[in-house]
Amino acid sequence: MLERLLEPKTDVAYVLLRIVSGLLFAFHGVQKVFGVLSDFQPPIGSQIWLGGVIELVAGLAIAAGFFTSWAAFLASGTMAVAYTQFHWKLAFGAGFFPAVNKGELALLYSVLFLFVACRGGGPLSLDRGRATESPD
Repeated sequence: MLERLLEPKTDVAYVLLRIVSGLLFAFHGVQKVFGVLSDFQPPIGSQIWLGGVIELVAGLAIAAGFFTSWAAFLASGTMAVAYTQFHWKLAFGAGFFPAVNKGELALLYSVLFLFVACRGGGPLSLDRGRATESPD
């Protein structure tokens, strides 16, 4: 019964998921690139700083629904690298678990953005507007 009630709201829920996750992701980029509300600002050109640029640009693109699949795929890969390299570090034992290695957010973003890459911009996206334009 609940499923039948919520099913018509699927598109609205997806738009909220895409916009909120994109903006949250972009804010992580703002922290890394500009040092906003952060105690640490990585050196310009470093791997973490480049990751921040990807977070900022891809996050805004995902939120706007602009080249969504490309931006989300890039974001997903970036978070997979972040999780593997900076959190998991191929450690076994207790370090294997995201709750221990503090990699929950990177892992969740990686899987979430893979889903968004597969689904695309959806309703209320700039991609939807681009797809409906007719070539002149």
